[in-house]
Amino acid sequence: MLPPQEAAQEASEPAQQAEPAQPAEVAPPAEPAQPDVSIPGGSEITTVTVRGRRGAVSVRSGAQVVSVLSTLEIARTGEGNIAGALNRVTGLSLVGSGYVYVRGLGDRYSLALLNGSPLPSPEPLKRVVPLDLFPTNIVASALIQKSYSVNFPGEFGGGVINLTTRAVPDEAFVSIGGGISADTETTGSLGYTYYGSKSDWTGYDNGNRDTPPALADYFASGDRMSSGTVDTAKIAGELVNSRNALLQRWSELPVNFSASVSAGKPFEVNGMTIGVIAAAGYNNKWTTRDAINQRSLQSDLSDVESDFRRVTTDNRIVTNGLLGLSLINGSTKVRWTNFYVHDTIKHSRLGLGNRNGTNVDFMQQNTAWFERQLFNSQVVGEFKPTDKLSLNARASYAETKRESPFELSFEYVRTNASADLFGKYFINRLNNGNAGDAKISFSDLNERLLSASFDGRYKLSPKLALSAGLDITDTKRDSSRRDFQFQAPATFPNGVDMFRPDLLLAPAIIDNFGINMVETNEGNPAFLATLKSDAAFVKLDGQLTDAWQFDAGLRYEHAKIEVSPIQVFNTPGASLAATNLDESYVLPAATLTWQVNADSQLRLNASKTIARPQFRELIYQFYFDPESNRMYRGNPLLVDSELTNAEARYEWYYAPAQRVTVAAFVKQIKNPIETYVSGEDFTTSFANAPKADLYGIETEVVKYFTPPSWLPGHKGEFWNDRRILTSANYTYSKSSLSVGPDDKTFAFATASTNAIDFFRDGSPLTGQSEHIANIELGIESSDHLSQQTLLINYASKRASSRGLVNSGQPDIFEYPGLRVDFVARQGVTVRGRELEVKFEARNLTGQKYEEYQTSGDNRVDINAYDLGQVFSLSVQAKF
Repeated sequence: MLPPQEAAQEASEPAQQAEPAQPAEVAPPAEPAQPDVSIPGGSEITTVTVRGRRGAVSVRSGAQVVSVLSTLEIARTGEGNIAGALNRVTGLSLVGSGYVYVRGLGDRYSLALLNGSPLPSPEPLKRVVPLDLFPTNIVASALIQKSYSVNFPGEFGGGVINLTTRAVPDEAFVSIGGGISADTETTGSLGYTYYGSKSDWTGYDNGNRDTPPALADYFASGDRMSSGTVDTAKIAGELVNSRNALLQRWSELPVNFSASVSAGKPFEVNGMTIGVIAAAGYNNKWTTRDAINQRSLQSDLSDVESDFRRVTTDNRIVTNGLLGLSLINGSTKVRWTNFYVHDTIKHSRLGLGNRNGTNVDFMQQNTAWFERQLFNSQVVGEFKPTDKLSLNARASYAETKRESPFELSFEYVRTNASADLFGKYFINRLNNGNAGDAKISFSDLNERLLSASFDGRYKLSPKLALSAGLDITDTKRDSSRRDFQFQAPATFPNGVDMFRPDLLLAPAIIDNFGINMVETNEGNPAFLATLKSDAAFVKLDGQLTDAWQFDAGLRYEHAKIEVSPIQVFNTPGASLAATNLDESYVLPAATLTWQVNADSQLRLNASKTIARPQFRELIYQFYFDPESNRMYRGNPLLVDSELTNAEARYEWYYAPAQRVTVAAFVKQIKNPIETYVSGEDFTTSFANAPKADLYGIETEVVKYFTPPSWLPGHKGEFWNDRRILTSANYTYSKSSLSVGPDDKTFAFATASTNAIDFFRDGSPLTGQSEHIANIELGIESSDHLSQQTLLINYASKRASSRGLVNSGQPDIFEYPGLRVDFVARQGVTVRGRELEVKFEARNLTGQKYEEYQTSGDNRVDINAYDLGQVFSLSVQAKF
């Protein structure tokens, strides 16, 4: 890839072929400002154009297959975070709250970078950072590269997503904005919450959730509860109270609201430009899900062993901040970026259901506080000592934290038996779930990531350049989860077991009736995980002829992953749940581009890449995910996946900023990591399937129109300065696992090593939808800010997990379905002040969330609930 200075020179050179005439009936679109893009193995660039013959078209430039969302394109989607905006890109789909899947491959195959540097994840289940943490107001561009080049890390399966934060402003500005939104399933409707602390609305606890003294002393002592020497009653008496365990009805949940402010200014000092930019944001959102959660142990799903309705209310509060300093002195550019995000979910849930086909009712209550935090500080420098040589260096420090204190769960039982004196009442006898249960968990995660890279590019001739670079990363995560259960003796009196949770476990009840505690996971409550990698790459790029361009190179990458239990007890356990992977790879990649004519080109790409198991997938420790209502446990015996990739892509740029592209791709994956379900509690774990194949096609069309004469008011003032934007993309992909009778796989603490006991031959990869389509229809003004955009997104069903191991059950599928959104942005002037007013209407189709299994006419809804339509209005003023 050419550095920006040379790209700018080439873009300014006269075109070698005459520009075809623009059709008279089409209004030529104005050239947008080039997005700011910062990538590894290249310069910190202000344009991604490399080979454009007619002007700057980012998707056409360079040797690789890229898509770039500029600030303008991100704003057009109206999304509040970058994950939602990326959902509109060809071949990308959004899974969960913020994980982007590229071409149907799971998040493990998607590499996320911030300004070219890797990031740690605050999620226990992932090593990949969820992209919904990044508000769109701090992102200058999002680059998606789907073909591998060796300047990127080798963990590249589906693609890389590189976010570039805002840097040097063109002029001084201050922008202040705010908005409100309502959800038809949540706002003004019934929900549940609990007090917590008076500062919960900020997303920060005021100290009410600090570890109580007796529990802190127990943690520090290193003793085991099972030893019988621990005063568990003293600990239990400090844990449950009306602040954290008293679930409350909220008959009319409030509206959602947000606020943001950003400012920037350039300074000219002694011929240098110094830029300062800062941004801060706050978002408070309520979501209620009225879900059906069913489970079946039968191969044909004929019996439903567990059938629950659970109403969950989450209050999510996100605060973020950005401070960036940059210096430009001729060809020298240095950027220092500091980014902070704090993301909290206050979780409340009430459930009612039955088990084993009986009429016994089980009422469940959960309260939790999930607090995530990410901080990143990075320095990027771009230098050009000579016209032929360019150098780049970057260093980054990032840390994430996740704290979840006082995860409380209670289960009360109503037998409905006439022979039972208390049969019509809910009781909790605290006897390990036989007739009631109470549990509490404390989890803590800390991860820090250090990374550094250096690369250079030397122009050997006007048409040939050599690039080389080094990079290192050092990631360390410590994760702990302490699980406790309250237990009452058989003499626990009737009547007391009818108390609500905060009274049931009040200190007086605990002391007078002999309630104690046990730690349910004394085996592996804490783990240390590290990943250290070092890599080097070398590549050549240039012109073979005027029509042929190439980019080819090799990357050597060595990585060592270690996961081991942390000794938290004075008497160590005998756990074998450890991982030690030490692997080296040589990863080739090559792209050949044929300039067919002035308007079209053909790209051919081939590469080898890898995908490593994520930390949480390796840690043999239980973790409950409230979003999926599923228990997870890692497998320390996982190994790396290896991918062979190939792609052919034809691109036709028939007019400025307009294009048609068609691509075909194929991937072979050795040892792909897939999920499977086991046990009556449907615990999800991970194992390496022997092999998988993925192939598909994708196409994209971008077209601008002048308003046709048949439109109402065609000759009116409204249409005078407007054009119509149409954009559509479609991806078809097909995947299948290859599992033979002699294939082996290894899962910790399981007896079988036969792969066919875990996976079925021909099953699709988890997370892979065969069909993904996006349509964007918009009207926009070329004279002032006025945009009206209809956004249509469709994704077909995708496997979310395998069926129950050894039961012959069908896979569990998720159905994203059809979603239609409308976004309108309008610039208005009030008292000489420029305002941007934005209206959004989301999920107009009322698409539901569905995760299910089917066998013949039998269907089990694993997790199904209605998603509301969301309407929002926001105003932003620029000074």
